[in-house]
Amino acid sequence: MINEKILQQLNLLEQKYQEIEKQLLTLDIKSQREKYTELSKEQKRLEPIINQFLVYQKIKNSLIEEKQYLESEKDAELVEMLKAEIKANEQKLIEAEEKLQLILIPKDDNDNKNVIFEIRGAVGGEEANIFAGDLYRMYLKYSENQNWKVETIEAKESPSGGFTYIAFMIRGKQVFSKLKYEAGAHRVQRVPKTESQGRIHTSIATVAVLPEASEIDVNVNPNDLKIDTYRSSGAGGQHVNTTDSAVRITHLPSGIVVTSQDGRSQHDNKDKAMRVLRAKLYEFQLSQQQGEIGDIRKNAVGSGERSEKIRTYNYPQNRVTDHRIGLTLNKLDQVIEGNLDEIILALISAEERRKLENLENEVMKLN
Repeated sequence: MINEKILQQLNLLEQKYQEIEKQLLTLDIKSQREKYTELSKEQKRLEPIINQFLVYQKIKNSLIEEKQYLESEKDAELVEMLKAEIKANEQKLIEAEEKLQLILIPKDDNDNKNVIFEIRGAVGGEEANIFAGDLYRMYLKYSENQNWKVETIEAKESPSGGFTYIAFMIRGKQVFSKLKYEAGAHRVQRVPKTESQGRIHTSIATVAVLPEASEIDVNVNPNDLKIDTYRSSGAGGQHVNTTDSAVRITHLPSGIVVTSQDGRSQHDNKDKAMRVLRAKLYEFQLSQQQGEIGDIRKNAVGSGERSEKIRTYNYPQNRVTDHRIGLTLNKLDQVIEGNLDEIILALISAEERRKLENLENEVMKLN
């Protein structure tokens, strides 16, 4: 149920919308173009909320009338018809409330963006690097299931077959909206390949998830960049160790350094490195704006900081636990194969519930 305070705010919002409509009809577009544009944008912003609110009001008013008729009606056949209509409209009202609440929930402007992933082996030596490789393959398979495209930016393989560091871009529809919850420390509990006595070890790999930033989002001054080229190293395919194609870009004002060596050419690597740089500068800008936590995922479930343990993968018990929402699944074998939907949908639902709790404040901001 939508509480009375929110309904009061929505009524004020409807009045505001009607006033904007009246002003738009009386304004002279030629002489008051700036004012007209401002009001048009505000009207467009409020329109989906008001339209759904009107649907909600219509159903609610119908229910009130039907219940009044029911109290005075004596005809048995009409009573049964009214009861059926009331039952149907009560369900419609619930659905209308849910739609209205979803419209009111503030949207993340980055949800439609592609993402840049960075995975690092952290605590646990080579086992942490192996686990970083397992996580990379898990996200690769999940991306394939979603029909997303994955493009490697840089990979530093470890001797045991994992990665000390791997960066890659995922392109597709609503990528950030689903994968933003993956940022943080991922813990694995299992017997490492290097363990001869069968003891269970705990290791950690960290994941960073950055929304891809366009040149509009972040304006980078070329004079602020130091660009170095060098010969690629490590396992990177047929293009490695043939030319000085690897690129390192240093953003002098911030000290941020990004590299790319997995592309087919120096130009390709420079383009990839610039994407990573823009994403990191974008994250920095947002963290400055939001203060407190200093992370673009401030409003997500948990802060998403790399030091925050978000999930545990327990191999002996075939168990995966997301600590932010207390979700435990005894299907690690499926999750590690890229079947992440159950976890991701649970995280999205938890986030929406948290936002619904703050709905009153959000509606007040619209007025």
